[in-house]
Amino acid sequence: MSRLRTLKNRWGLTMRLTFFVFAVMIGSFISAGMIVITLHRSGIMSLYTIYEIDTLRRWLPLLMTILFCLLLGIAISVFFSKTALNPIRKIIVAIHKVAGGDFNVQVDLKGIGELEELSESFNTMTRELSSIETLRSDFVNYFSHEFKTPIVSMCGFAKLLKNGNLSDEERREYLDIIIAESERLTELSTNVLNMSKYENILIIHDKCLFRLDEQIRRAILLLEPKWSRKGLSVDVEMDEIAYNGNEDSTQQIWINLLDNAVKYSYQGGLITVCLVSANGGVRFSVQDEGIGMDEQTKAQIFNKFYQGKTSNKVSGNGLGLSIAKRITDLCGGVIEVQSELGKGSRFTVFLPN
Repeated sequence: MSRLRTLKNRWGLTMRLTFFVFAVMIGSFISAGMIVITLHRSGIMSLYTIYEIDTLRRWLPLLMTILFCLLLGIAISVFFSKTALNPIRKIIVAIHKVAGGDFNVQVDLKGIGELEELSESFNTMTRELSSIETLRSDFVNYFSHEFKTPIVSMCGFAKLLKNGNLSDEERREYLDIIIAESERLTELSTNVLNMSKYENILIIHDKCLFRLDEQIRRAILLLEPKWSRKGLSVDVEMDEIAYNGNEDSTQQIWINLLDNAVKYSYQGGLITVCLVSANGGVRFSVQDEGIGMDEQTKAQIFNKFYQGKTSNKVSGNGLGLSIAKRITDLCGGVIEVQSELGKGSRFTVFLPN
């Protein structure tokens, strides 16, 4: 259907241009014919003198008529060409505005299929550029704030530690704060680097065959200090599955989703992890019994730097789920979320195998 539409649009422009040139030619010849007939009837020029070459005087009216017709054709062509090229000039003006930093400019071209398609593509481009510019601005503001806050905090408590009049309990408290803030900076830096890495690749390379269930078990053990501190229980049900993919990339998915489940779980809660073969691929799910999300948060949870209202209760930077979704997309998979406030969340990832 799209191929037929493209072919129709191309023929539409071709036929219009052909008709335009043909109309100019016909108009010129009709004008020339009418002038010749008028001159003949008025006795200024005889139609039969074109066969007589005995004198240049008899050819002069005909030559002048031909010259006039040429000039008339050129004038008509220039006039209609300006009209035909007007949409292109609009695009050029709009491009200059975009080059100047105005990403809100839109063009509306009607009448010819190709020009309408160009108009839609241009408007889509400017909308994407506008969203990228907004994201860049948000990123700079967010990143500077997120980095400045822990750095200022660490600097302040380090100055307090130089004071010799502190008790051992105060020293330990200040050191714990510095350690926590430094870990927060490390996590933020790592997530930003990972996001940049996966945003700038289109295909995941270096694939190999490995045990996916064993990789997920290692991810759970890697996060053991975090879920142990909250007294969480982890229920694991996984099939033995061999998967062909990039180990580093897929591990990032499980770590981010599991870490998210631990963060938003209530103290002493349960996290259920499941991995099964399904529909020519693998399906992984992680479910917690924690805070949960409302509909607005679910709709934006995979956006970079987005943190819902409940996110303020835990530390985070709004990049973990964005990274997980980006890697899932690169693997040709799908990630979904089901959640309800106060009843926890369930993230499901399907990867083709």
